Amino acid sequence: MKSENYMNLEFPSRSANEAFARSAIACFAAQLDPTLDELGDIKTAVSEAVTNCIVHAYPETIGPVILRARLLPDNVLDIMVKDRGCGIADLEQACRPMFTTGGEERSGMGITIMESFMTEFRISSVPGKGTTVHMKRRIVRRGGKK
Repeated sequence: MKSENYMNLEFPSRSANEAFARSAIACFAAQLDPTLDELGDIKTAVSEAVTNCIVHAYPETIGPVILRARLLPDNVLDIMVKDRGCGIADLEQACRPMFTTGGEERSGMGITIMESFMTEFRISSVPGKGTTVHMKRRIVRRGGKK
């Protein structure tokens, strides 16, 4: 599908870059004139995806995190967050609420949160190769805007 605009970012899996990713996606999504609630949902979903890369994909090292976003027709924001980390051995189990490999301080709700805040959500992973989270959010047009 042809995009109306796009961005590609790559950054190291350092915890400070989670805030960077949230800010970058918020600035990019602003073109669609989202409500504050919609923008909050988008920022939270991207934050969860990037945090999963930092905590789970590269638990003992620093590696690349790729954030791509496109504006699609009908006010759709298309987002991809990808890593080249350790991958997920059991994707079905990882998608269950409350499951985590990140220790007691993690809630295990990241995938559930991402899925609940997006119009479309899918995740794919290959052990030893990395994980890709693909999300879409349709932004409601307001005030007669076309």
